[in-house]
Amino acid sequence: MLRKFFPRDKNYILEEAQLSLETSLLHYLVDFVKVEYLMRCNPLGLADDTSKKIQSHQATQFEHLHEFYLSLAGLFRFKYYSDNQLEFLFDGRDDSRKYQEEWSLMFKRWIKEFCKHENFTRAVLELTVFYPDDYTPQMAGMRLSAFITKFFEVKIDPQKGIIKKSVA
Repeated sequence: MLRKFFPRDKNYILEEAQLSLETSLLHYLVDFVKVEYLMRCNPLGLADDTSKKIQSHQATQFEHLHEFYLSLAGLFRFKYYSDNQLEFLFDGRDDSRKYQEEWSLMFKRWIKEFCKHENFTRAVLELTVFYPDDYTPQMAGMRLSAFITKFFEVKIDPQKGIIKKSVA
């Protein structure tokens, strides 16, 4: 990856902090979605094939959610850290720890909000719990990308990056 700015640029530190938390936050995402789905669609806790499969699923592979995670991480940097001005921390924490805490809190807040939408919940379950061997993940991945662009009212362009949609 080509580094255009100086090595201690806060956006690089933030990106590294986000990438270091990817596995743990995606594990949180899958577990939260499973619990949310079971509470919404099976509030009595009846044992059927679907609920058994969800409850017995152990999340270990998250590669199908990697692009989604990168998109959310980029949106966080776009929304909250679009400038690259350095700031001084006077509480004794290092920059990386501060960014890890902020990113974790926002990620978890967003996931709770996303789970209110059935399309999101189904797409995550499709990419993790109900992922068949002969399945190509493009459709569920595209649904997650469409969900992000609609939820945040942005467009993710491969050439230009993240662009705020204009409301007309």
